[in-house]
Amino acid sequence: MKIFTSSQIKELDNYTIEHEPIKSIDLMERVARVLTKAITERWAKSVPVVVFAGPGNNGGDALAVARMLNEQDYQVQTYLFNITGHLSADCMENRQRLIDKKGRSLLTEVTQEFDPPRLDKGMLVVDGLFGSGLNKPLAGGFASLVKYINQSKAEVVSIDVPSGLMPEDNTYNVSANIVRATLTLTLQHKKLAFLFPENQVYIGQLRVLDIQLSPEGIEKIDTSYTILEQDDARRLLKPRNTFAHKGQMGHALIIAGSYGMAGAAILATKACMRAGAGKVTVHTPKRNVAILQASVPEAIVQMDREETAFSEGVATEDFQAMGIGPGLGIGEQTAITLIAQLRRAQCPIVADADALNILANRRAWMQQLPKGIILTPHPKELDRMEGQSLDSHERLQKARELAERLQGYVVLKGHHTAICMPDGHIVFNSTGNAGMATAGSGDVLTGIITGLLARGYNQAEATMLGVFLHGLAGDLAAEELGEESLIASDIIQYLPKAFKRLQTLS
Repeated sequence: MKIFTSSQIKELDNYTIEHEPIKSIDLMERVARVLTKAITERWAKSVPVVVFAGPGNNGGDALAVARMLNEQDYQVQTYLFNITGHLSADCMENRQRLIDKKGRSLLTEVTQEFDPPRLDKGMLVVDGLFGSGLNKPLAGGFASLVKYINQSKAEVVSIDVPSGLMPEDNTYNVSANIVRATLTLTLQHKKLAFLFPENQVYIGQLRVLDIQLSPEGIEKIDTSYTILEQDDARRLLKPRNTFAHKGQMGHALIIAGSYGMAGAAILATKACMRAGAGKVTVHTPKRNVAILQASVPEAIVQMDREETAFSEGVATEDFQAMGIGPGLGIGEQTAITLIAQLRRAQCPIVADADALNILANRRAWMQQLPKGIILTPHPKELDRMEGQSLDSHERLQKARELAERLQGYVVLKGHHTAICMPDGHIVFNSTGNAGMATAGSGDVLTGIITGLLARGYNQAEATMLGVFLHGLAGDLAAEELGEESLIASDIIQYLPKAFKRLQTLS
């Protein structure tokens, strides 16, 4: 699924109007019918409704919804804010249609002073003040109205975007001046801002409504953001040759673990095996050898000369992929060995955890990273590497810039993990749940991506399929175990079921 910017949304609307063809007012009517259906499915006719409509097309949608709710015998009060004396053409047309409509619908047009209605518990507010075209924070009377709505006990349904929330960048927005919706009914596609955790308080429950915009237009308009869905992930899967042997399935190298952190090496190694690699060698300090051989008997264990830390490089000519960093530690000897390992590696690399922390402490070393490297930071790790960010949008742009600068891949982990490609494109993952916010989950992801690389997937394929399978395994585990008690090894346990789910999708 593509994610369009506000300007692209307008372009897509215009493309639909021109090529369907359909009049803009008729497209608005179609939108209003879909919105009204969603509202009536959730709220009964006994619920009093107050509609707040702005002067643009979002307000036009709201006025049409008010009319349709009235036709279904809902008790509706409607307020149209026409402060400047200028309404969009379709908003003006729906204003007239509502005035002409007989029944209980009441339209109050606000041009100057506004005496707000009571908003009590058990009432519903339809927020149609401002939509995806908003490009600056709300102020003045509209800001006051938003605060009034948020202070009430009424439920709120927002049309397309909660009023005051900009569809992409809200770094310098005013939090108090954004509607906090119970339900957001967004049109056709998710907005970029919906994928950031700090904006969830405004969105509430989210539903994406199909308003039948032009499929051809959707295909033609290029966008920098997409959401990876099941069909996308399924198309990435490589079939396993019936006559395959382990030598054809790839040999992966995992460099992980320091004394006391053998668990990170175990998780990464097990996940790598479960991702389909034919063989996995794990390089780890001497004191971890026994526990690794007992915990992952399928893996080859290569012993570092040091008792407790990574201290000697590993030749990579015989490996198809390398994952490095989980539980590695950040000591000086380890750091020096790490950068040498990264520079000399002759296979695709996944760098995570302490590998990233070492690079963050020695940022000049970033220039020495090989092209095509995959970095998998969580937000705090990225902040250490690229500097503090004010919000998720700014952090995402830094991750994109890092991927472009390195000509590598940055997997910014989170509820909607973002894969930043070398060409600037960003792919958001659609699987995963809050139960996966647990120690070791990132080590598992490192192992999965490394295993897929060894198996023969390229970096783009391995990162996309890896994060999808990681999240899907977590979802399958949560279905049976619940989110609260989920641990990282559960994700590995359910990885085979995740593969099977993708392979059996019709």
